[in-house]
Amino acid sequence: MAADNDKQAERVAGAIPGLDDFKKLVERYRLPNVDVTALLEWHRKDMEALVEANQKANEGIRALIERRQEILSETFAEWQGAVKTFNATDPLSKRTDMARRSVEKAVANFRELTQLEVQAHANAWKVVQERMRENMSNLQNLLKAQKTEQTEKTEK
Repeated sequence: MAADNDKQAERVAGAIPGLDDFKKLVERYRLPNVDVTALLEWHRKDMEALVEANQKANEGIRALIERRQEILSETFAEWQGAVKTFNATDPLSKRTDMARRSVEKAVANFRELTQLEVQAHANAWKVVQERMRENMSNLQNLLKAQKTEQTEKTEK
């Protein structure tokens, strides 16, 4: 049984760089009642959650950059069209209306980019929050188990 746990701990530790060093450190001090495999698995899941959060953040930033580039291209094309059709003899109301539409579109684009950024942050943070909830649940279960063991020992 202990040999199986050791093999499983080695497999888990080898999956993510740095966990093998952590495993060696824990084994060196031979802490009683510490399940090295479970501890390594816990840390592996933490690392996986961080990797996933970074991937989500990266995807969100890429989407934001792509959309910003699209907006800039559209805006430059519109400006070029406006310059080509600009006529100094156009009535002031027509030029004012064109300026108003440009400002409204710029504000709408800014809102869209802001929403993309907020969504990117939310997606990444959601992964971290879920892992934190799992960690709290694991810790609560661990503390309950220890409390139960202590209660059983005092009753004997």
